[in-house]
Amino acid sequence: MARTSLRRQPRVAVIGSGSWGTSVASIVARHSPTVIWGRSPEVVEQINTGHTNERYLPGFDLTPSLTATTDLQEAVEPADILIMAVPSHGFRGALDDLAPHLRPWAPVVSLVKGLEQGTRKRMTEIVDEVLPGHPAGVLAGPNIAREVVAGYAAAAVIAMPDPHLAAQLGELFRTTYFRIYSSSDVVGVEIAGALKNVFAIAVGMGDGVGSGDNTRAMVITRSLREMTRLGTAVGGQPETFAGLAGMGDLVVTCTSKHSRNRHVGELIGQGVPLPEILAGMKQVAEGVKTASVVLKVAADVGVEMPIAREVDAVVNHGSTPERAYRGLLTEAPGHEVHGASW
Repeated sequence: MARTSLRRQPRVAVIGSGSWGTSVASIVARHSPTVIWGRSPEVVEQINTGHTNERYLPGFDLTPSLTATTDLQEAVEPADILIMAVPSHGFRGALDDLAPHLRPWAPVVSLVKGLEQGTRKRMTEIVDEVLPGHPAGVLAGPNIAREVVAGYAAAAVIAMPDPHLAAQLGELFRTTYFRIYSSSDVVGVEIAGALKNVFAIAVGMGDGVGSGDNTRAMVITRSLREMTRLGTAVGGQPETFAGLAGMGDLVVTCTSKHSRNRHVGELIGQGVPLPEILAGMKQVAEGVKTASVVLKVAADVGVEMPIAREVDAVVNHGSTPERAYRGLLTEAPGHEVHGASW
């Protein structure tokens, strides 16, 4: 992307009108002409006429200049920058659909925190496959959508292979209360974003069965260690996992009452069947689909993932939260930092 395009206010397309995609679109619209694509005519109409998204962000006003459309070509064709905010299972399909309409070399920023089932690929790897030549990066951090759109102080990190482009793009997302840091560790930021959802289910299950604060702190801390082991094994930088995309996002996703993945785990802990939980949700809890993929990635690189293993056993293989926690506690603890397991 030429530097002049940022100086002339680049046109931005956000693909996905869920809570986080809408929040980010509303922020970016303060800086540049921005259009958000959504499947729902009702949501698109609300954004265009009422400057709200009552389905996913009820009660919050959006930037008045933000526009919306159900026409993918209309959203993408003028865009200098593409922001992807669709769930991981629909990510590749959305890129396939928009590829004929996207201008060459336009950067693609993913907001998605998951891994593709089957291929085990990160979202930027999918961008590289479907849209070769387009710089691909990720924006992540401890960001509860409704708090960001409400203007609460928060921060995120944007990771691109080119740190100069990361810094440039970061200006699109920055506000007085939303701090944006830059990084070149795309792998680490994406892996952290995917894993934290799995671990949030684990914490939620503990909350659901009535475990205490000590248990919650233990699981979060050991989850961070598990995340760091796998992340560095696949090429991430260790310091990334102590930052906003790692520890920051892990803490908020494991503790916030607004966290979808923690909510799923809590209801599982209370005995609600998973299909019933998912049927009652408006948006995707990425950790449910990611758990099994994470274990396959871990097996590929020879990393033990006891917490992720127990989550997968519960959501995919009929185990229970009680068995999961008993299984974790029967493992002998080793060295806190250098030990290979839980």
